[in-house]
Amino acid sequence: MTSATIDRSEFRHVLLSGTIVGVITAAAVIVYLLVARLLSPGIVASLLETVVVLAGAVAAAFLPGFFASSRTTQGIASAAAIGLWGTIVFMAIDIILLRPFRAFPWTWDAVGGGSTWWYLPVWWMLGTFLAWMGGLVTAGRAARGSDLAIPALALPVVVGAALVALVITLARLHVYLPVAAGAGFTLVLTILALAVIVRKG
Repeated sequence: MTSATIDRSEFRHVLLSGTIVGVITAAAVIVYLLVARLLSPGIVASLLETVVVLAGAVAAAFLPGFFASSRTTQGIASAAAIGLWGTIVFMAIDIILLRPFRAFPWTWDAVGGGSTWWYLPVWWMLGTFLAWMGGLVTAGRAARGSDLAIPALALPVVVGAALVALVITLARLHVYLPVAAGAGFTLVLTILALAVIVRKG
């Protein structure tokens, strides 16, 4: 099978796939907000929020590579493009649906001095980065003939993220558990992606 039949980079496919990723991301954010609002602060709420964060991270990181069938540079780039479009779709949902209902706490906007726009460039970069790294990991596993199912791809990253969050918690660094897990996910995913590059080098 050639690269042309594996790596999906058609413009329409990228837009459709990115739209799906954006909608799933928005759904994860809505679930997170519901958990945060309906449950009292505590370990149960933190654990549930962490599960939602990790589920959203798995979708953002590995769905683009799945949709792009990332095997070579072209497919990895397509995954990044899908991730970028997904962040733009989420931005539209955020502005049209979430903002009018004041879904986010005021402290979220206070980070940017009262602006609702401070996080959007960060979101674009993070979503694209996760999809890019996920595409690299997908291509690396494909080259080794390993299982490319999303659960198989995500398992080592999620386990690593949980370990990072545990270390941060035990070290009493006062980092909110979902934030620690999200940071751990990004760190472990990046390390695995770099390992793919090193092997190919």
